[in-house]
Amino acid sequence: MIKTKEAIKSISLFSHLSDEELDLVASMSDISSYNANTVLFYETESTDRLLFLIDGLLKVYKIDKYDNEIFLYYVYPNSMISELSNLQDNKINCFSNSEFLRDSTLLSIDFNRFKKEFLAENELILNFINELIYKNQQLQCIINRELVFDATSKVAFMLINDLDMFNQLKRTEVALLLHIQPETLSRVLKRLVRNETITVEKGNVLILKEEELKSIYLGI
Repeated sequence: MIKTKEAIKSISLFSHLSDEELDLVASMSDISSYNANTVLFYETESTDRLLFLIDGLLKVYKIDKYDNEIFLYYVYPNSMISELSNLQDNKINCFSNSEFLRDSTLLSIDFNRFKKEFLAENELILNFINELIYKNQQLQCIINRELVFDATSKVAFMLINDLDMFNQLKRTEVALLLHIQPETLSRVLKRLVRNETITVEKGNVLILKEEELKSIYLGI
């Protein structure tokens, strides 16, 4: 069994740390083994552990509305698995699904302790990392919009996350942005109005049932 400190040192992110710092990371870390074909996590789950692959191979993928698997990428040894959404939360939300393709070894680090010991004292670093994470979130939104969501999910997602822009743009511009036909956009909006999920006043959409609208693209 690989020693925790050796596993940490093999990851490039930690390779520059002193022995004292490596010991500190090791004190908040665990190593675990997984068999091939084991699911590590599903999207919409969350964890309080920062995850790294030490050995093996991990597949990251999403499932669209029609239960089709959409492959995103592989995670190779000595790489971070976790998909950070921001550093303010105490939990790490999962953007996608992941499954081990080979027998694998995983390093997990207490996320809150790691933030406190290594990140909290430098506000500039925190703000810089959050900016990078925000850019990553934008990419995740594009993946969902273009590969995973159907037309109704695309509209619901934009209404929840960018209602002001939706109301500022012409309907044809919204349809172009979402890569759907204007007629499709019109049908989706009429259906949402019929279901009393939204209403339209003077051309502007008002959300009546926010949680119901979120459930459309979250699949819950």
